Amino acid sequence: MKGDKDSVKKLEEMETEERAMKVRPFGDRILVEVLEAEEKTKGGIVLPDTAKEKPQQAKVIAVGKGKTVDDGKIVPLEAKQGDVVLFGKYSGTELKIDDRNLLMMKEEDILGIVE
Repeated sequence: MKGDKDSVKKLEEMETEERAMKVRPFGDRILVEVLEAEEKTKGGIVLPDTAKEKPQQAKVIAVGKGKTVDDGKIVPLEAKQGDVVLFGKYSGTELKIDDRNLLMMKEEDILGIVE
């Protein structure tokens, strides 16, 4: 019986992974997942949702092939999948894919990479 339950669970997980939407950004666009804002101040005060600032850090999920320059060559992007980046408060387009809050933005909207 236990083997049957495990098999069904594995099958459900595989089906969920297959249904997960895959997005590949065009050109110099980058898809990022916004990291949650701090819920406490350095002094230990818990902030309510209305007092939290909009987060400005995100993890890179996918990157496009690069920016096409005037002579037709493609210049690869500096940010790579897995990088944590800083961006402006109002950068990018908000997306909700597979219950994840994502942002699609151009490379020029990224202020820096956290090392």
